[in-house]
Amino acid sequence: MLIRDFIDEYARYRRIGDKAIAQVADNDLNKVLSADNNSVAVIVRHISGNLISRFADFLTSDGEKPWRDRDSEFEDVMYDRQSVAQMWADGWQVLESELSNLPDDLLHENVYIRGNPLTVHEALCRSLAHVSYHVGQIVFLARVLNEGNWQWISIPRGQSGEYNKKPTKEKKLE
Repeated sequence: MLIRDFIDEYARYRRIGDKAIAQVADNDLNKVLSADNNSVAVIVRHISGNLISRFADFLTSDGEKPWRDRDSEFEDVMYDRQSVAQMWADGWQVLESELSNLPDDLLHENVYIRGNPLTVHEALCRSLAHVSYHVGQIVFLARVLNEGNWQWISIPRGQSGEYNKKPTKEKKLE
């Protein structure tokens, strides 16, 4: 049941990212707004690299894999939409595959990231915070790059009262 909460929350951030990325024009996916910042494509590459590294052999190997070259995830590379979509899908597939087989009774077991022990629960909290942070960056960039044609992913500005009458985006209470 607890792992299901993580799965649902990751899925929510994946959907938010999907909707934001879909609103970025192909020629803006690699756009960097100012020095020392990242494009949507680079952030996607980083999220993907992080998810693959952290969740491949999640319970049995360090989450920072020796084959991961984190610094290369931030290099100035031009990605087309298909490449961005593939990186995005690859990272999420590894995460979703691993979590789908993870029972709640392992939440207190240790995993390692860069040699540091964390419980599975701590590692999932850390990862979810990391993903949400970067999805927020993608949403921000998508809104800026969209230049006024933004389709709201969450509750549109000025419509909270109306939304609260029928909260369709909330997790279903059981």
